[in-house]
Amino acid sequence: MKLNVLFLFLFLKGSLLFSQDFSNHEAQLVLLLDAVRNAKTDLEKGEKNTLFKERLYQVIQLPGAMDYPFSKLRSLGTVKSPDNYFRFFNWNVEQEDMTQKYFCYILRYDEKKKANSIIELIDNSLMLTPEPDDYLDESNWYGALYYKIIPIKRSGKTIYTLLGYDANNSMSHIKLVDAISFTNSHIRLGSPIFKYKDKTYKRMFFEHSKKSVMSLTYNEEREKIIFDHLSPESPTMEGFKEFYVPDLSYDAFKMEGNKWVLEEDVLAVNKKTNESKSVTTYDLDKDGNMVESKKKSKWIDPTNKTAPGGQNVHQAAVPDDVISKGKKKPKKSRTKEKDDFPQAKKKKKQVSGIGNIPTKRK
Repeated sequence: MKLNVLFLFLFLKGSLLFSQDFSNHEAQLVLLLDAVRNAKTDLEKGEKNTLFKERLYQVIQLPGAMDYPFSKLRSLGTVKSPDNYFRFFNWNVEQEDMTQKYFCYILRYDEKKKANSIIELIDNSLMLTPEPDDYLDESNWYGALYYKIIPIKRSGKTIYTLLGYDANNSMSHIKLVDAISFTNSHIRLGSPIFKYKDKTYKRMFFEHSKKSVMSLTYNEEREKIIFDHLSPESPTMEGFKEFYVPDLSYDAFKMEGNKWVLEEDVLAVNKKTNESKSVTTYDLDKDGNMVESKKKSKWIDPTNKTAPGGQNVHQAAVPDDVISKGKKKPKKSRTKEKDDFPQAKKKKKQVSGIGNIPTKRK
């Protein structure tokens, strides 16, 4: 009898726990995640993060977790694929030496089991090369925060292109482009769909100086991944990625034949539009009075070769080039012409002494 009562109590307690609305679950998670962020030592961060991780796993198993916004968890990434097939729950824990540990759950709805299915990605970056170029699975993950998912079709299967960010260390940050696909209850990271110049890669890494910000975004209208082109701060720093910065030019990946193909030196312009806008101008009439007039202003596409200035070719300049171009050439000393200045007549110097003996100037 006592065992039955105890079982009933535990059952009711568990039912009550998981029957609460998501706002209460989210409030609990906020407190747990704040404890992680406020922890001082790596040991304390690890202990607090374990509590948060376990509670998050329980909550996202509940029906409705795929669609609940979790907007109060500000330092937790919860990006969802456009086709609602899966969702990331993704966060990092910065260590005392400024390196990062990453954590990620992938949430999917299992049609067969009629329940949420969760795949955990394990950060194994210490055992991987700095920029792994092979296929990876959930147990071998380099660690990153994903912020954009782009579905593409390849060989009749959907592959998802991922845009991500890695705070890396005290010297550099990394932006990356990867691909993820699903097979039953497993994932595969990487796909040979990134054509960069004359080589094809399974993923791309862009490491740059921590003191700069690199843009890596997907332009839905143009269907391109547009990103800053990186150059070393000076030619002597070439090859040292922690000294690479955006050089004010842009490159892009454009989908061609089921592959992302590099386009160099693209124009990153605002949204295309054919609409004309009225522009108010002010001028003086013949009597000197201020008059107002409206004129139609239409956006001119700079990529159009028939447009004014359309034949111009953009050339990116690195800082050293700007400095060298800005140096002024030394002026040649001008030889005075004979008539530039009137020549004063020299008076003969009277020298006392015998004969015509010249005196030396000291």
